[in-house]
Amino acid sequence: MFSGLFEAGARFTWKDGDRVRELTLAAGRRHGKRLLLSFEGIEDPETARGLTGGVLCVPRERLPRPPDFYWTHELKDWRCEDPAGGTLGIVRLLEETPAGPQLTLETPGGKEALVPFVRPMVVEIDRDAKRIVLDLPEGLLDL
Repeated sequence: MFSGLFEAGARFTWKDGDRVRELTLAAGRRHGKRLLLSFEGIEDPETARGLTGGVLCVPRERLPRPPDFYWTHELKDWRCEDPAGGTLGIVRLLEETPAGPQLTLETPGGKEALVPFVRPMVVEIDRDAKRIVLDLPEGLLDL
């Protein structure tokens, strides 16, 4: 799943509160269920301890993205239409809920509507046009 992500020379950002440090991977290998990583300039245990408690960040464009995967922020302000091309609203939020992913739409009348972001309700997603076609049950937007 992470093939190529942890190869020598890969760049990462380490963050801990306001502290930020750019890191370059010197080497990486699996060790059981963990990854052992070494970074350029981190040559001894004392220096490595200075990274304890931080978060290692991977640039989003390097993360593997399965088909039909969308970042939560990516869909903000996308247009939603019914299968006939009628306007349903604008995406204001995509969030993961215990029941599954959910869109918050702002309808043309300014009302907020909650729509499950699941097939078969989601008929089509056009990333280039920033458009989502939804086939919603009658009355869902009126709740």
